[in-house]
Amino acid sequence: MAKDLQISFLLDFYGDMLTEKQREMIEYYYNEDLSLAEIADNQGITRQGVRDSIKRAESQLLEMEERLGLAKRFREMREGLSQICDAALRIEEYNARYIYAREVEQEVKNIIDTAKKLCED
Repeated sequence: MAKDLQISFLLDFYGDMLTEKQREMIEYYYNEDLSLAEIADNQGITRQGVRDSIKRAESQLLEMEERLGLAKRFREMREGLSQICDAALRIEEYNARYIYAREVEQEVKNIIDTAKKLCED
């Protein structure tokens, strides 16, 4: 069973919507990198039971993302913030090189600080 790293990402957004058992199986498999056999031994169930639980949880995570799109929106926001920071840095460089206006410098700093703060949250 090939590991899809998107599932680990989706788990961050929708993990609380899974059953406790499904969430544990997915976390063991994706985040702790345990094999199906290792999880089965630890949980006292069959390897097939682990696989079935993981497959059901993966399907639910993908369906939730398809319906809600939170992870996609998060990636788009991060990309947009990165583009905003890049543009602000270009403005800052242009300002320093050609005109130097203290107001422009301060506004660029505000933009970058705000974008960085949003990326951290």
